Amino acid sequence: MQTSTSKKVNPVQWVVRYLREAFEELKKVTWPSKNMTVKYSVLVVGISLFLAVFLSFFDFIFNLGLEQLIKLTS
Repeated sequence: MQTSTSKKVNPVQWVVRYLREAFEELKKVTWPSKNMTVKYSVLVVGISLFLAVFLSFFDFIFNLGLEQLIKLTS
């Protein structure tokens, strides 16, 4: 007697079944409105830019400090 895990499945049927089930699940999703999507996208870009400037500032400060330390030791 074969178990269900060892049963051979036609790959084409498997893909079709997978896609059908995926589309069924996508119909159940509550998608955000366009306004909410734009709002969150702007928020993500804003936070990313802030962090880039913040980290660049500290990188610049630490670089200056390291250069001064190297000058002192040489």
